[in-house]
Amino acid sequence: MTETTPLAQLSAAGVSIWLDDLSRDRIVSGGLQKLIDEKNVVGVTTNPTIFAGALSKGEAYAEQVASLAAANSSVANAVFEITTDDVAAASDIFRPVYDRSNGVDGRVSIEVEPGLAHDSAGTVAQAKQLWAKVDRVNAMIKIPATIAGLEAITETIALGISVNVTLIFSLERHRQVINAYLSGLEKAKAAGIDLSTIHSVASFFVSRVDTEINNRLEAIGTDAALALKSQAGVANAQLAYQVYEQEFASERAVGLCAAGANKQRPLWASTGVKDPSLPDTLYVTNLVAPEVVNTMPEKTMEATFDHGVIPADSVTGSYAAANAVLDALAAQGISYDDVTRVLEEEGVAKFIVSWDELLETVATALGAAPVTA
Repeated sequence: MTETTPLAQLSAAGVSIWLDDLSRDRIVSGGLQKLIDEKNVVGVTTNPTIFAGALSKGEAYAEQVASLAAANSSVANAVFEITTDDVAAASDIFRPVYDRSNGVDGRVSIEVEPGLAHDSAGTVAQAKQLWAKVDRVNAMIKIPATIAGLEAITETIALGISVNVTLIFSLERHRQVINAYLSGLEKAKAAGIDLSTIHSVASFFVSRVDTEINNRLEAIGTDAALALKSQAGVANAQLAYQVYEQEFASERAVGLCAAGANKQRPLWASTGVKDPSLPDTLYVTNLVAPEVVNTMPEKTMEATFDHGVIPADSVTGSYAAANAVLDALAAQGISYDDVTRVLEEEGVAKFIVSWDELLETVATALGAAPVTA
């Protein structure tokens, strides 16, 4: 692993590089290990879209699908078995990273069913089920940052389960997520759980904010509006880091950390550039700061490796300018609260669609599996 590549420089600046992708082919071919060795990758995130894509192509799952079909497995059980097997195998590959980082990295995330996004009790129950099935200390359970999700985050953390909070779009919701995490730590502490074993990241989505706001700016169509295009995503994330700094400097958080707790690190998600006219490393180079994670599609990771120019820190001095961007958008009549509400609703809906595609893909594979005597 060379120390002179842009990805190595990004890692040295305090950014943990996670891959936003997983497939069995990547696991068994050695491709995942190669990314660890050559691209400074120290974790993986998954979601229903990723699993649906992995299962729809290639023969890597054929043997397991045939076995499940022979056992008359339901589609839901087959999805559970296949996805948890992948996450367990990837967790084993990342275990050395987990060990040498004292549990900070080497993480592999698996998401609760998106249909549970507004069901706190159902989310906690499935988080426990996934955690037990994967049975790897370096796994993380992904829970969406819906209102119902906040309660589920607290209760899951209270059980000593590490959580990746996903689908965060607004600064206020980020504060609520941190509060949910700290509340969970307080309950875990009261239950006698070792706080140092619990880790969490808060996945703040970036490019989707630009996509939604750019559409609204184009609808306005004035020069002043168009001049603000593709600035909101970075500005919003930079201010999320300020929220992180503020909340973990509180007496409450400092006290928990003194008792062994870990900070809930910000994670930059949705970092692939959607607009081809923009620099393909935009959501990497503009979000460099200590103690963050950037989970990247492989295309973004390769672009950064090839030609990323990595600053020492592109976040902590940016707060005044970032606030100015949000103020300018408000002056154009764009409602921040409405944008983030729409994005959360769309995010849940898109994952439900992907989950349904995953179920359909597995159902088709089970139906096509050879019948054994």
